[in-house]
Amino acid sequence: MSPLLELGLSLPRRGSRRRLRSLYEQLRAAILGGRLHPGLRLPSSRALAADYGVSRATVVATYERLLGEGYLIARSGAGTFVAHGLPAHAAPARVPARMPAASGSDPRLTAAWREAGDAPPPAVRRARYDFRIGVPDAEAFPTDLWRRLLGRAVREAGAAGGDDASPQGSPALRAGIASHVSFTRAVACRAEDVIVTAGAQQAFNLLAQVLVTPGRTPVAVEDPGYPPLHAVLRAAGARLAPVPVDAAGLIVERIPRAARVICVTPSHQFPLGTAMSLERRTALLELARARGAVIIEDDYDSEFRFGGRPLDALQTLDTGGTVLYVGTFSKSLTPALRTGFIVAPPWARAALTAAKRLHDGHQPTVLQDALALLIGEGHLARHVRRMRRLYERRRRLLLELLARDFAGLLEPVQSVAGLHVSAWLRSAGDAGALLTRARALDVGIQSLDGFYLGTRRRPGLIFGYGAIGERELAAGLARLRTLWPT
Repeated sequence: MSPLLELGLSLPRRGSRRRLRSLYEQLRAAILGGRLHPGLRLPSSRALAADYGVSRATVVATYERLLGEGYLIARSGAGTFVAHGLPAHAAPARVPARMPAASGSDPRLTAAWREAGDAPPPAVRRARYDFRIGVPDAEAFPTDLWRRLLGRAVREAGAAGGDDASPQGSPALRAGIASHVSFTRAVACRAEDVIVTAGAQQAFNLLAQVLVTPGRTPVAVEDPGYPPLHAVLRAAGARLAPVPVDAAGLIVERIPRAARVICVTPSHQFPLGTAMSLERRTALLELARARGAVIIEDDYDSEFRFGGRPLDALQTLDTGGTVLYVGTFSKSLTPALRTGFIVAPPWARAALTAAKRLHDGHQPTVLQDALALLIGEGHLARHVRRMRRLYERRRRLLLELLARDFAGLLEPVQSVAGLHVSAWLRSAGDAGALLTRARALDVGIQSLDGFYLGTRRRPGLIFGYGAIGERELAAGLARLRTLWPT
């Protein structure tokens, strides 16, 4: 029979006076080292004694000492358990001197991952007045409709039987996406041009895998820009070249000649919110064709436009197969769906599909088919129209209050789309200190500072209005205004 406690205890021979001390030291070391984890129920004293050939009195004495020192706890009628939280005097397990204290600096990791850190950041409590960016209104998600469509997809999948999942995505969803982007963004594509991904982040990851040669490929990115994209590119070994943006978008003439990949958010520049002018779009496409470069177009927040005719996507204007178009349903529906897509030219499609196969095989087919129903039956288009009206009211209120209460303090960046508004600080103040003081008032906003790569930075704030109602929006701005002298 295998032992009840898989520790491989090595005890002195029978009759030795050191058996009690040895059992105590080995159990204590197992607790400190994590081999006996908090909450684990230990065998009864009788069972452990029989298993390791010691007297029950020895085990009872060992348990009592560990109980007295706080390593174990006894629950009446339930047994003896490893305690949660070590005693105050207990020393943590030693780290070998030859090993770095932090796993992120371990030389066994590749260079790109040595700065990753040991653990994910702690969960942050959401502020009562929550101006975070990139988040839609969760309460407006059509939950009942989605439940019905998901049920239909489950039933249809069961009736069909088998599993014909493709790493490129379900045929129904790819057809739905092709129809959707053709109607909403004039993106000319067919179902076979679409690769379904686990959100935009996986799309960036796949593109980095097939386009970046580690240590050799220069990639031009907007500055300020999108940090998760920067992280993916760095992990792939790209050499990032920050390119400044202005009121007309990416400054094309500042793109380094060596850049072979160019990443842009032309519809609603992230994080400033400006739209790239038609002149700049044309110049960018001409530059890419002349230099043999490719363009990754993140059509960020393109669903919600509040004025004027939307400019054509770069993919729509492209005639040379240089643009890889990335979209997502995180803003139009919810980030919880984790569904995005790439519209790829023929030369890149097979490589991206192969990369997707290696990455995770395929997305859940039932979820894809439910989303295909949502698109195909017109529910998505109706939902976007309804949400556009809701977000337009919030945006109008935000701009009115900024103009009324923050004149001379903040200068909103001109934009006509998206779920956030950026604003420059008119005085060269410390945006970080301002955010800390705002947090003390339960107002959650972000600074533009964290989105820059270069050293030239202009201080500003970002106000998201996707996850905050009109009443909370007004109250949050009123609290924020108290941070400036009247």
